[in-house]
Amino acid sequence: MHGLTVIGFVGSVFSPYYAWSRRHGAGLPERHCALNVALYGPRRRWAMTERGGATRSADSLAIGPSSMRWTGSALEVAIEEVSLPIPRRLRGIVRLQPNSIQSSSFHLDRAGRHRWQPIAPCARIEVALSSPALSWQGHAYFDTNWGDRPLEADFASWNWSRATLPDGDTVVLYDANRLGETEPARRALRYGRNGGVAAMALPPLAPMPPTRWRLRGEAGAEDGFAPRLQHSLEDGPFYARRLIRTRLAGVETDAMHETLSLTRFSRLGVQAMLPFRMPRRF
Repeated sequence: MHGLTVIGFVGSVFSPYYAWSRRHGAGLPERHCALNVALYGPRRRWAMTERGGATRSADSLAIGPSSMRWTGSALEVAIEEVSLPIPRRLRGIVRLQPNSIQSSSFHLDRAGRHRWQPIAPCARIEVALSSPALSWQGHAYFDTNWGDRPLEADFASWNWSRATLPDGDTVVLYDANRLGETEPARRALRYGRNGGVAAMALPPLAPMPPTRWRLRGEAGAEDGFAPRLQHSLEDGPFYARRLIRTRLAGVETDAMHETLSLTRFSRLGVQAMLPFRMPRRF
């Protein structure tokens, strides 16, 4: 099994350098940019080098030697990174072809400071890497988040998951734990492969096994199903990404699941560990 996650950051929300800069009254987001690339499978690699700037236009984003470009019908990503902790090249082209484009965005908090937009919940991906030499095609998902304040100022944690159903539709669950609130703000959405979107009944939350860092999360599952861990993809002190088996929309399916603890990210000791995986280059 191979998998790939690519995230372009302008104002890297998980950057210790950005967090330190904000504490000293600065913290311009344009000075803290990164392309995070995570390759999963037998030839696993991970890269997230922060840069002191980016070049942007209406349809492109260049961060260091890597770039993203919207062609009018597809998103093309040219990856030119160095992975850590063992320095190795991570190079290639990724092409994401949406089945349809979604224009609706959602507020994650009551004040409307944080927004989320699933741009192409149902998509196809073509991966052609030269280093390491790998290529494949498969299902893909494309979204964006943006906000007016640091995430840790308004959220304690969240759980998010995305599953592709056998008919090609995509189910997305977002369960955000806001600071000062006891119940999570929950969304359950089903995106049709041909462009429709509908709210779903909220599936009950079931606890996930704790990670090696003792990070605890929950996953939505219907009919009393107990979610099962398939693969642990990222296991860090404040963030975990896992492939799980669950039940959604009446079918048993695999889902990509993430747990984020912003309470942990806020700790100075946790942020002091991050430069080992997130170097900064100008």
